[in-house]
Amino acid sequence: MVTIEAGIMGMMMMMMMVVMMMIMMIMMMVMMMMIMMLMMVVLMMIMMLMMVMIMMMMMMMMRMMMMMMMRMMMITMQTSQMKRTLKCM
Repeated sequence: MVTIEAGIMGMMMMMMMVVMMMIMMIMMMVMMMMIMMLMMVVLMMIMMLMMVMIMMMMMMMMRMMMMMMMRMMMITMQTSQMKRTLKCM
């Protein structure tokens, strides 16, 4: 009788251990998923920042190009009419 009881207790312990292991594994998986999600969010944020930076750079370049073009036009066509138009702008 004692041996059977001990066996049952052992089996119960084993089952508990297995359940605990399963729970731990699930928790680990959840943690990993959370970490992955955080990493993805961070990457997305970095990508967005990079895109914004690139856009800003492009805008700056466009402005510079426009300024250069205006200067060139001023140099090439140094007439009173052109100057007047530029002043208006």
